[in-house]
Amino acid sequence: MAGNGIPTYHKPANNKLMAEALAPPAEFEDAALAQQYGGSHSGGWVGRLPASWVPYVQLARLSPPAALFLIYFPHFFGIILAALIQRSSSADVLRAGLIMFGGSFFFSNAAHGWNDLVDAPIDQAISRTSKRPIPRGAITPRAAFVFTVSQGAGAALFLLFMPSGSAIYAVPNIIGTIYYPWAKRHTNFAQLVLGWCLAWGIVMGSCAMGLKPFTGGPFGDEPFWQEKIWVQPAVACIFFASILWTIIYDTIYAHQDLKDDLKVGVKSIAVLFRDWTKVLLWLVLGCMIALLFMAGLLERMGWQYYIIAAGGSAVSLGAMIANVELKDSASCWWWFRYGFWLAGSAIAGGLFSEYLLMAPRSYA
Repeated sequence: MAGNGIPTYHKPANNKLMAEALAPPAEFEDAALAQQYGGSHSGGWVGRLPASWVPYVQLARLSPPAALFLIYFPHFFGIILAALIQRSSSADVLRAGLIMFGGSFFFSNAAHGWNDLVDAPIDQAISRTSKRPIPRGAITPRAAFVFTVSQGAGAALFLLFMPSGSAIYAVPNIIGTIYYPWAKRHTNFAQLVLGWCLAWGIVMGSCAMGLKPFTGGPFGDEPFWQEKIWVQPAVACIFFASILWTIIYDTIYAHQDLKDDLKVGVKSIAVLFRDWTKVLLWLVLGCMIALLFMAGLLERMGWQYYIIAAGGSAVSLGAMIANVELKDSASCWWWFRYGFWLAGSAIAGGLFSEYLLMAPRSYA
């Protein structure tokens, strides 16, 4: 950490292991994949931007836009579930959706900027990430910090458009997001931390619709000892299902760097379970589908929800777990990149189908 409080990454190695880890990484197995998700993608629409903008687009993971929608999907889940519970109008859903998309855009930029700022020493030692903007010198740590703060401020502005009292619900997510880069140093369950951060979008999406998903404690108006904690059951089910969804796809994502992570000392579920990862992921998937079913039962949803949301998630994630080659980085990336879209779209589609089939009076 530099004297100005900004993390630095050009430090001398303190031991043999770190010296080996900080040695110039070998070329990643597939140069095209390294460009796509290793932090140096510059094709397509990115290539039409001014050269000075490109490193910041790469820092924010805006191309391909998987990172943005990983953050937005749970917000959308929360919006539609709240609309179902409250029988909200389509105008309210559209307004909340736009607010949450704008907030997700800036929050995603800030979260990825912060993650790369803290992770720069590790990224420099990992083959896949060594060409990200900070390790390769395209963005200085100070510039990355300024970018991160500016994007965080942009995300905070969208809280002003949400119902009164919503801002406090964002605090746990902010704390979790700030901590997440260090979770990979502290625990093998970093995917659980990430899942918590991403699933919190369900809470914020519900708040955007005026539905407080839980009350009491620091989220109530009475003294803490007088508060009765209340949690909206269906929201809780979708929340925990989303955490498990994240654990599945991010554990597969983590297997891309397993060899380097073992060398550098990065922790993850992939590092902990290794060859037993698929056994764990099947168990996680079973729990996730059970939670999706429970949410449907609690809100008395129709058959199409179970087929689209639960069935679609089971098929898409089951295919991912069954077919991914965890020792093949290209396979891990392919299934991560496309598999999460299918499952996220299935949950969103199941919830939205239920909303569309509500009685017409709910659209007045």
